[in-house]
Amino acid sequence: MRRFSKLALIILLFSGACSSERNTFTNRTFHNVTAHFNAYYLADVRLKEVESEVFKNYKEDYTQILPVFIPLDSATIQANAEKLQSSRELASKAIEWHKISNWVDDSYYILGKLDYYQSHFDDAQNTFKYINVNSKSDDLRHQTLITLLRLYVDQGEVENANFTIDYLSKETDISEENRYELYRTLAYYYEKRGDKSGVIGALDKAIEYSKDKKEASRINFILAQRYQREGFDALAHEYYEKSLAGNPPYERSFYAQLYAQQVAELNASKDLRKVRRYYDDLYEDPKNKDLKDVVIYEKALFEEKQGDTELTLDLLHQAAKEPGSNPRVKGYIYQKLADINLSEFKDYRATKYYLDSALSYINESDPIAIQITSQKESLDQYVFHFERIQDNDSLLNLAELTPEEQKLVAENYIKSEEERLMREAAELQKPKSTSIFDNLLAFNDRGTGSSFYFDNSVAMQQGAIDFRRTWGNRPLQDNWRRSAMSFQSSAPTIPEPAEGDSIATENESLLSQLPTIDNLLAEIPNTAEQIASLNLELEASYFELGKLLYFELKETDQSVENLETLVRVYPASSRKPEAYYLLYLAQKDLGGNSQQYVSRLNREFPESQYTFSVNNPDAASGNLAYVESSKRYEQAYNSYYSGEYQASKAIIKSALEEYPLTRNTERLLLLDIMVTGKTESKAKYRERLENYIENTEDKSLVELARNMLKPMLSQEELAELNPKELAEGDSTQIENTASEDKVKNEGVSSSPFKYNEAATHIFALVMDPTLPETAKSLLPDIENFHASNFSKERLRTGDFNFNRENTILIISPFSNGEKAKEYYSKFLKEFKSEGLPDEVKSNSFVISIENFQLLSKSKNLEEYRAFFKSAYK
Repeated sequence: MRRFSKLALIILLFSGACSSERNTFTNRTFHNVTAHFNAYYLADVRLKEVESEVFKNYKEDYTQILPVFIPLDSATIQANAEKLQSSRELASKAIEWHKISNWVDDSYYILGKLDYYQSHFDDAQNTFKYINVNSKSDDLRHQTLITLLRLYVDQGEVENANFTIDYLSKETDISEENRYELYRTLAYYYEKRGDKSGVIGALDKAIEYSKDKKEASRINFILAQRYQREGFDALAHEYYEKSLAGNPPYERSFYAQLYAQQVAELNASKDLRKVRRYYDDLYEDPKNKDLKDVVIYEKALFEEKQGDTELTLDLLHQAAKEPGSNPRVKGYIYQKLADINLSEFKDYRATKYYLDSALSYINESDPIAIQITSQKESLDQYVFHFERIQDNDSLLNLAELTPEEQKLVAENYIKSEEERLMREAAELQKPKSTSIFDNLLAFNDRGTGSSFYFDNSVAMQQGAIDFRRTWGNRPLQDNWRRSAMSFQSSAPTIPEPAEGDSIATENESLLSQLPTIDNLLAEIPNTAEQIASLNLELEASYFELGKLLYFELKETDQSVENLETLVRVYPASSRKPEAYYLLYLAQKDLGGNSQQYVSRLNREFPESQYTFSVNNPDAASGNLAYVESSKRYEQAYNSYYSGEYQASKAIIKSALEEYPLTRNTERLLLLDIMVTGKTESKAKYRERLENYIENTEDKSLVELARNMLKPMLSQEELAELNPKELAEGDSTQIENTASEDKVKNEGVSSSPFKYNEAATHIFALVMDPTLPETAKSLLPDIENFHASNFSKERLRTGDFNFNRENTILIISPFSNGEKAKEYYSKFLKEFKSEGLPDEVKSNSFVISIENFQLLSKSKNLEEYRAFFKSAYK
């Protein structure tokens, strides 16, 4: 009975302890222990496993400044969805089953982090805010606020981030662990804002509270990199040395030692042999077998500083072939090759192809990739037209030869290609290491250039070429000599070369590059239509290349050469007037005989707008985007109302990037905010609406935005609004606006002025004829404005006597209307000159040369201003 009584008592105690409602000592103890070491513990373990995997899967790029935080990889997060779901379920159980335990708030924190990692940002913010308000643990509140700060930084919510930083700065008794995370997050905040000093200062403080040696090593490396970039070599060397502590990964140790030597010795040392020996030792070290490309790349940069361009290029080419563990390094190598070919040799063709290679190794979303893509735009056009001129010119020359001469040219070409392939095969013949087996007869002389046929790539290549000359391009097969075997038989019976048979594979690859005589002869044009087509392409390419070289690449001499070829070879070209005009501008820049082109234009094309331009101050060419941006708006609008929000956002983004200054801009921005309301947080939606209302001038759109904002306002905020502003809005107003714009567009079409995307444009200031004399600082101020903002452009200033009441100050040339509009926008916002009335400034406009010619005849400024407002704004 006693035993039964004791057992019953124990069961009774535990039964009572299981209750999550009774707040007794026994209950609290039971739930604290169970929640902590069961549900919460397992939820935390699952979450940390995923965090560890994110860190493990991230490939550090030590050639660039390391990020403060390892970026969250969405692919890794998705791949671990089961673990994250398990963590979520366990944390939820810790909250639901153990309500009176001390681990409820900690479990909420896990749920907040899970929402954060899985991009449920609104839920994460709400959870973190809930913990901050309700938790009794200061440590947990601080930890939560620090994570919330990082979330705000990720989301670009600067005001909320600033408020959180200010709040935390006033908190006392922040633990060392939380201080470490706080300073790291502050460094991340400054990193996102581009504040280099802020990052360094925050990381310097973080290192004081770091308890993990590996994390301290990484932070020291980041500090060293940043000090090196800022030119503080002594500090950089000190932090590189510190980063070697804490048993860092070998690759980081390698880079730390490499860069430490750079800042301490390599850049300052006069003992060049010692420096080069240092790189050679690194290269020969077996531990660096996966970093050979980095060693040779750094050696190339060192030789570049010594002024040895040829050796630098050789080393960069070697680095591109060396093995490496980080593909991005290859991208940097090719980018460097492109830079040298551009700056040293002005070889635009080589630059383009090196940049193509660089992009194949760098992620397209990387800022460097975006920069390269932008740089490549004009180079792509250059190479396209340059190569088309080369190819078409060669084909036209061949077309003039007799069939016998054409065949001889083809044979000589194939022979030269065979010689090239033999040279490449010789390069593949790498010397092998000498050993005692070289003394044996069967292996004799295989160490430096084997005479054994299947070990000699040159002999194999020569054999393949000889076979091709004798028998043609036959497939590999057994019994090919038999008379019954057709030359056209195509089913090979000999298997493909084995994977290890690198020489055979390489030889076949090189041999496959050889064309046949028939293929070469087939490319030569032999009909009038084919020849005419090639000439049309040549005519276009000479013109486009000349224009590109003048406006984009600033190669005036080469531009003149191509344009002169155009007018000489194609005297009936429709592009001739503009070619004359460009030659006129180019010769003025070169100090040559520009008047000859004035005479030619007046003689051959007296009615051309280009003739008008050379007879008057200045002009250039243009591009209007209103019609296209209207089409994009309609597409985005339809996608939005079909529920295709991401597609709508993509269309809006492209429209705003390509056509940033049209009357559609504000409507596109409002539509983009509407997409935000469907895809992002309410706070973000409200913030964007408020900013839009504050900065937009279109009253109808402002009213619509206010109506969209109304449902998110409190009663107090609504009471502060003017009743007139509370009129019910409807999204159909956007449709009405679109219809209104279509009506306006029809008005543009009925105007005598026409929008021409390819026309030359100028910027015009209409003023009283006496103003230039009274406002003596106007022209100097314009020159200073150009020097500060458009130093790379070839802008000129001139006067045009429009009528008795007005003179026009003209600024030109702008190669397209988009550039003219960019100038117009910047002029209105930033240009200031004493004596220039605001009315004159606000009434300025841009105009194409064709339209300026019409305006000079009609003298109707108001008519053009109406067209300008409809088409350009």
